[in-house]
Amino acid sequence: MPRKIDISHRTVIFITIFILSLWVIYLIRDLLIILFVAIILMSALTPLVNFFTKLKIPKALGIAITYIIIIAVLVGILATVLPPLIEQSSKLIVILPPLLSQIFNIAHIDKSVFQSNLTSFSGNAFSLTLAVFDNFLTIIFLLVITFYLLLERNNLENRISALFVGNEERTRRLITHIQEKLGSWLRGQLILSIIVGVLSYVGLSILNIPYALPLSLMAGIMEVIPVIGPIISSLPAILVALTISPILGLIVAIMYFVIQQLENNLIVPQVMKKAVGLNPLVVILTIAVGSRLFGFAGALLAVPMAAVIQILVTEVIEQKKF
Repeated sequence: MPRKIDISHRTVIFITIFILSLWVIYLIRDLLIILFVAIILMSALTPLVNFFTKLKIPKALGIAITYIIIIAVLVGILATVLPPLIEQSSKLIVILPPLLSQIFNIAHIDKSVFQSNLTSFSGNAFSLTLAVFDNFLTIIFLLVITFYLLLERNNLENRISALFVGNEERTRRLITHIQEKLGSWLRGQLILSIIVGVLSYVGLSILNIPYALPLSLMAGIMEVIPVIGPIISSLPAILVALTISPILGLIVAIMYFVIQQLENNLIVPQVMKKAVGLNPLVVILTIAVGSRLFGFAGALLAVPMAAVIQILVTEVIEQKKF
Protein backbone atom coordinates (compact mmCIF):
# COMPACT_ATOMS: atom_id res chain seq x y z
CA MET A 1 0.00 0.00 0.00
CA PRO A 2 1.56 3.33 -1.03
CA ARG A 3 2.36 5.76 1.73
CA LYS A 4 0.60 9.09 1.71
CA ILE A 5 2.87 12.11 2.14
CA ASP A 6 1.25 15.19 3.60
CA ILE A 7 2.87 18.58 2.97
CA SER A 8 1.82 21.28 5.39
CA HIS A 9 0.76 24.76 4.34
CA ARG A 10 3.79 26.18 6.18
CA THR A 11 6.17 24.07 4.08
CA VAL A 12 4.53 25.23 0.86
CA ILE A 13 4.66 28.88 1.99
CA PHE A 14 8.32 28.52 3.04
CA ILE A 15 9.35 26.96 -0.29
CA THR A 16 7.44 29.63 -2.22
CA ILE A 17 9.03 32.47 -0.25
CA PHE A 18 12.47 30.86 -0.64
CA ILE A 19 12.11 30.56 -4.44
CA LEU A 20 10.79 34.14 -4.71
CA SER A 21 13.73 35.35 -2.61
CA LEU A 22 16.21 33.65 -4.93
CA TRP A 23 14.45 35.20 -7.92
CA VAL A 24 14.59 38.70 -6.37
CA ILE A 25 18.29 38.22 -5.51
CA TYR A 26 18.96 37.24 -9.13
CA LEU A 27 17.13 40.33 -10.40
CA ILE A 28 19.10 42.71 -8.16
CA ARG A 29 22.42 40.89 -8.46
CA ASP A 30 24.13 43.97 -9.96
CA LEU A 31 23.08 46.08 -6.96
CA LEU A 32 24.28 43.37 -4.58
CA ILE A 33 27.69 43.35 -6.27
CA ILE A 34 27.92 47.14 -5.91
CA LEU A 35 26.91 46.86 -2.25
CA PHE A 36 29.53 44.18 -1.61
CA VAL A 37 32.23 46.30 -3.28
CA ALA A 38 31.11 49.26 -1.14
CA ILE A 39 31.47 47.11 1.99
CA ILE A 40 35.00 46.12 0.91
CA LEU A 41 35.92 49.78 0.31
CA MET A 42 34.41 50.76 3.66
CA SER A 43 36.45 48.05 5.39
CA ALA A 44 39.66 49.19 3.67
CA LEU A 45 39.13 52.90 4.39
CA THR A 46 37.97 52.53 8.01
CA PRO A 47 41.49 52.72 9.56
CA LEU A 48 42.21 56.02 7.80
CA VAL A 49 38.82 57.45 8.76
CA ASN A 50 39.37 56.34 12.37
CA PHE A 51 42.75 58.10 12.31
CA PHE A 52 41.09 61.40 11.41
CA THR A 53 38.38 60.79 14.01
CA LYS A 54 41.04 60.37 16.73
CA LEU A 55 42.34 63.82 15.72
CA LYS A 56 38.93 65.24 16.77
CA ILE A 57 37.95 65.79 13.15
CA PRO A 58 34.20 65.27 12.48
CA LYS A 59 33.56 61.90 10.89
CA ALA A 60 31.93 63.28 7.74
CA LEU A 61 34.85 65.67 7.22
CA GLY A 62 37.33 62.83 7.86
CA ILE A 63 35.64 60.72 5.17
CA ALA A 64 35.73 63.68 2.77
CA ILE A 65 39.45 64.21 3.48
CA THR A 66 40.05 60.49 2.85
CA TYR A 67 38.27 60.75 -0.51
CA ILE A 68 40.26 63.86 -1.43
CA ILE A 69 43.58 62.17 -0.59
CA ILE A 70 42.72 59.08 -2.67
CA ILE A 71 41.47 61.13 -5.63
CA ALA A 72 44.57 63.37 -5.48
CA VAL A 73 46.87 60.33 -5.51
CA LEU A 74 44.98 58.78 -8.43
CA VAL A 75 45.03 62.05 -10.39
CA GLY A 76 48.78 62.41 -9.75
CA ILE A 77 49.45 58.87 -10.95
CA LEU A 78 47.25 59.33 -14.02
CA ALA A 79 48.90 62.64 -14.88
CA THR A 80 52.29 60.91 -14.81
CA VAL A 81 51.40 57.61 -16.44
CA LEU A 82 48.56 58.47 -18.80
CA PRO A 83 50.47 60.30 -21.60
CA PRO A 84 53.05 57.53 -22.23
CA LEU A 85 50.35 54.91 -21.62
CA ILE A 86 48.12 56.40 -24.32
CA GLU A 87 51.09 56.72 -26.69
CA GLN A 88 52.26 53.13 -26.22
CA SER A 89 48.72 51.72 -26.26
CA SER A 90 47.96 53.61 -29.48
CA LYS A 91 51.08 52.18 -31.12
CA LEU A 92 50.16 48.71 -29.85
CA ILE A 93 46.67 49.02 -31.34
CA VAL A 94 48.14 50.17 -34.66
CA ILE A 95 50.65 47.34 -34.83
CA LEU A 96 48.31 44.71 -33.36
CA PRO A 97 46.61 43.59 -36.64
CA PRO A 98 49.89 42.76 -38.47
CA LEU A 99 51.26 41.28 -35.24
CA LEU A 100 48.27 38.97 -34.87
CA SER A 101 48.39 38.24 -38.60
CA GLN A 102 51.99 37.09 -38.24
CA ILE A 103 51.08 34.88 -35.27
CA PHE A 104 48.07 33.43 -37.12
CA ASN A 105 50.18 32.65 -40.18
CA ILE A 106 52.76 30.87 -38.05
CA ALA A 107 50.09 28.89 -36.19
CA HIS A 108 47.93 28.38 -39.34
CA ILE A 109 44.88 29.92 -37.68
CA ASP A 110 41.97 31.30 -39.71
CA LYS A 111 42.04 35.12 -39.49
CA SER A 112 38.43 35.58 -40.60
CA VAL A 113 37.11 34.95 -37.08
CA PHE A 114 39.30 37.66 -35.61
CA GLN A 115 38.50 40.09 -38.44
CA SER A 116 34.75 39.62 -38.04
CA ASN A 117 35.03 40.21 -34.28
CA LEU A 118 37.14 43.31 -34.88
CA THR A 119 34.53 44.67 -37.32
CA SER A 120 31.77 43.96 -34.83
CA PHE A 121 33.72 45.73 -32.09
CA SER A 122 34.35 48.84 -34.22
CA GLY A 123 30.67 48.94 -35.16
CA ASN A 124 29.68 49.04 -31.49
CA ALA A 125 31.63 52.20 -30.65
CA PHE A 126 28.45 53.98 -29.56
CA SER A 127 27.52 51.11 -27.26
CA LEU A 128 31.04 51.17 -25.82
CA THR A 129 30.70 54.91 -25.12
CA LEU A 130 27.42 54.32 -23.32
CA ALA A 131 29.03 51.53 -21.29
CA VAL A 132 31.87 53.83 -20.20
CA PHE A 133 29.36 56.51 -19.17
CA ASP A 134 27.29 53.92 -17.32
CA ASN A 135 30.39 52.68 -15.48
CA PHE A 136 31.22 56.27 -14.51
CA LEU A 137 27.77 56.68 -12.96
CA THR A 138 28.21 53.32 -11.21
CA ILE A 139 31.50 54.52 -9.68
CA ILE A 140 29.81 57.70 -8.41
CA PHE A 141 26.97 55.61 -6.96
CA LEU A 142 29.53 53.28 -5.36
CA LEU A 143 31.41 56.16 -3.75
CA VAL A 144 28.18 57.62 -2.35
CA ILE A 145 27.16 54.27 -0.82
CA THR A 146 30.65 53.82 0.63
CA PHE A 147 30.47 57.33 2.14
CA TYR A 148 27.23 56.57 3.98
CA LEU A 149 28.44 53.12 5.05
CA LEU A 150 31.52 54.75 6.63
CA LEU A 151 29.35 57.43 8.21
CA GLU A 152 26.79 55.00 9.66
CA ARG A 153 29.14 52.08 10.29
CA ASN A 154 28.68 51.91 14.08
CA ASN A 155 24.89 52.31 13.88
CA LEU A 156 24.65 49.57 11.25
CA GLU A 157 26.74 47.20 13.37
CA ASN A 158 24.50 47.86 16.39
CA ARG A 159 21.30 47.30 14.40
CA ILE A 160 22.56 44.06 12.84
CA SER A 161 23.79 42.80 16.23
CA ALA A 162 20.41 43.62 17.79
CA LEU A 163 18.75 41.10 15.44
CA PHE A 164 20.59 38.24 17.19
CA VAL A 165 19.16 38.41 20.70
CA GLY A 166 21.54 36.91 23.26
CA ASN A 167 24.47 36.90 20.82
CA GLU A 168 24.88 40.63 20.25
CA GLU A 169 28.51 40.80 21.34
CA ARG A 170 29.50 37.69 19.40
CA THR A 171 27.77 39.05 16.28
CA ARG A 172 29.57 42.37 16.66
CA ARG A 173 32.93 40.57 16.90
CA LEU A 174 32.04 38.51 13.82
CA ILE A 175 31.18 41.67 11.82
CA THR A 176 34.46 43.28 12.92
CA HIS A 177 36.38 40.14 11.91
CA ILE A 178 34.78 40.13 8.45
CA GLN A 179 35.53 43.83 7.96
CA GLU A 180 39.15 43.35 8.99
CA LYS A 181 39.56 40.48 6.52
CA LEU A 182 37.95 42.38 3.65
CA GLY A 183 39.96 45.52 4.37
CA SER A 184 43.20 43.57 4.63
CA TRP A 185 42.44 41.76 1.39
CA LEU A 186 41.86 44.98 -0.58
CA ARG A 187 44.88 46.82 0.86
CA GLY A 188 47.04 43.75 0.31
CA GLN A 189 45.84 43.31 -3.27
CA LEU A 190 46.58 46.96 -4.08
CA ILE A 191 50.12 46.60 -2.73
CA LEU A 192 50.61 43.32 -4.62
CA SER A 193 49.32 44.85 -7.85
CA ILE A 194 51.71 47.80 -7.53
CA ILE A 195 54.71 45.57 -6.75
CA VAL A 196 53.98 43.12 -9.59
CA GLY A 197 53.28 45.96 -12.04
CA VAL A 198 56.56 47.73 -11.16
CA LEU A 199 58.59 44.50 -11.33
CA SER A 200 57.04 43.65 -14.71
CA TYR A 201 57.75 47.15 -16.04
CA VAL A 202 61.39 47.05 -14.88
CA GLY A 203 61.92 43.58 -16.37
CA LEU A 204 60.27 44.40 -19.70
CA SER A 205 62.18 47.70 -19.93
CA ILE A 206 65.52 45.97 -19.26
CA LEU A 207 64.71 43.43 -22.00
CA ASN A 208 63.69 46.29 -24.35
CA ILE A 209 60.24 44.80 -24.92
CA PRO A 210 57.95 47.29 -26.75
CA TYR A 211 54.82 48.58 -25.00
CA ALA A 212 56.22 47.79 -21.54
CA LEU A 213 53.87 50.24 -19.80
CA PRO A 214 50.50 48.82 -20.95
CA LEU A 215 51.80 45.26 -20.58
CA SER A 216 52.99 45.87 -17.01
CA LEU A 217 49.74 47.71 -16.20
CA MET A 218 47.85 44.63 -17.35
CA ALA A 219 50.05 42.48 -15.09
CA GLY A 220 49.25 44.70 -12.11
CA ILE A 221 45.50 44.71 -12.78
CA MET A 222 45.24 40.95 -13.42
CA GLU A 223 47.07 40.34 -10.14
CA VAL A 224 43.70 40.91 -8.45
CA ILE A 225 42.61 37.52 -9.87
CA PRO A 226 44.82 35.01 -8.04
CA VAL A 227 46.39 31.96 -9.71
CA ILE A 228 44.77 32.57 -13.13
CA GLY A 229 45.34 36.33 -13.48
CA PRO A 230 49.18 36.28 -13.61
CA ILE A 231 49.11 33.54 -16.26
CA ILE A 232 46.69 35.50 -18.46
CA SER A 233 48.65 38.76 -18.09
CA SER A 234 51.93 37.11 -19.12
CA LEU A 235 50.63 35.85 -22.48
CA PRO A 236 50.49 39.21 -24.36
CA ALA A 237 54.05 40.09 -23.27
CA ILE A 238 55.32 36.68 -24.33
CA LEU A 239 53.57 36.98 -27.72
CA VAL A 240 55.08 40.43 -28.30
CA ALA A 241 58.54 39.10 -27.39
CA LEU A 242 58.10 36.08 -29.69
CA THR A 243 57.65 38.40 -32.67
CA ILE A 244 61.16 39.73 -31.97
CA SER A 245 62.83 36.39 -31.34
CA PRO A 246 61.90 32.98 -29.86
CA ILE A 247 64.74 33.26 -27.34
CA LEU A 248 63.42 36.61 -26.11
CA GLY A 249 59.96 35.11 -25.79
CA LEU A 250 61.42 32.34 -23.62
CA ILE A 251 63.30 34.90 -21.49
CA VAL A 252 60.10 36.92 -20.95
CA ALA A 253 58.25 33.75 -19.94
CA ILE A 254 61.03 32.95 -17.45
CA MET A 255 60.88 36.52 -16.14
CA TYR A 256 57.15 36.25 -15.42
CA PHE A 257 57.70 32.85 -13.81
CA VAL A 258 60.40 34.31 -11.53
CA ILE A 259 58.12 37.24 -10.57
CA GLN A 260 55.34 34.76 -9.77
CA GLN A 261 57.68 32.68 -7.59
CA LEU A 262 58.90 35.80 -5.76
CA GLU A 263 55.29 36.79 -5.22
CA ASN A 264 54.22 33.38 -3.90
CA ASN A 265 57.22 32.78 -1.63
CA LEU A 266 58.29 36.26 -0.51
CA ILE A 267 55.88 39.10 -1.33
CA VAL A 268 52.55 37.45 -0.50
CA PRO A 269 53.62 36.09 2.93
CA GLN A 270 54.87 39.57 3.91
CA VAL A 271 52.03 41.67 2.45
CA MET A 272 49.05 39.40 3.10
CA LYS A 273 49.80 38.23 6.64
CA LYS A 274 46.43 39.37 7.96
CA ALA A 275 44.52 38.87 4.72
CA VAL A 276 42.52 35.87 3.56
CA GLY A 277 44.21 32.50 3.21
CA LEU A 278 42.44 30.04 0.93
CA ASN A 279 43.54 26.79 -0.68
CA PRO A 280 44.60 27.33 -4.35
CA LEU A 281 42.10 24.71 -5.54
CA VAL A 282 39.32 26.48 -3.63
CA VAL A 283 40.43 29.78 -5.19
CA ILE A 284 40.29 28.38 -8.75
CA LEU A 285 36.86 26.81 -8.20
CA THR A 286 35.57 29.97 -6.54
CA ILE A 287 36.76 32.15 -9.43
CA ALA A 288 35.18 29.75 -11.95
CA VAL A 289 31.83 29.83 -10.13
CA GLY A 290 31.98 33.59 -9.63
CA SER A 291 32.76 34.29 -13.29
CA ARG A 292 30.00 31.93 -14.40
CA LEU A 293 27.39 33.62 -12.18
CA PHE A 294 28.43 37.29 -12.37
CA GLY A 295 30.98 37.56 -15.18
CA PHE A 296 34.27 39.44 -14.75
CA ALA A 297 33.03 41.18 -11.58
CA GLY A 298 32.25 37.79 -10.08
CA ALA A 299 35.79 36.58 -10.81
CA LEU A 300 37.27 39.65 -9.12
CA LEU A 301 35.06 39.40 -6.03
CA ALA A 302 35.07 35.60 -5.74
CA VAL A 303 37.99 35.45 -3.29
CA PRO A 304 36.70 38.01 -0.73
CA MET A 305 33.25 36.43 -0.96
CA ALA A 306 34.76 33.00 -0.30
CA ALA A 307 36.66 34.49 2.67
CA VAL A 308 33.39 35.81 4.14
CA ILE A 309 31.71 32.43 3.69
CA GLN A 310 34.72 30.72 5.29
CA ILE A 311 34.47 33.01 8.34
CA LEU A 312 30.72 32.40 8.69
CA VAL A 313 31.06 28.61 8.33
CA THR A 314 33.90 28.55 10.87
CA GLU A 315 31.79 30.58 13.29
CA VAL A 316 28.83 28.20 12.92
CA ILE A 317 31.05 25.14 13.46
CA GLU A 318 32.67 26.66 16.56
CA GLN A 319 29.28 27.64 17.95
CA LYS A 320 28.01 24.06 17.60
CA LYS A 321 30.98 22.76 19.60
CA PHE A 322 29.82 24.66 22.68
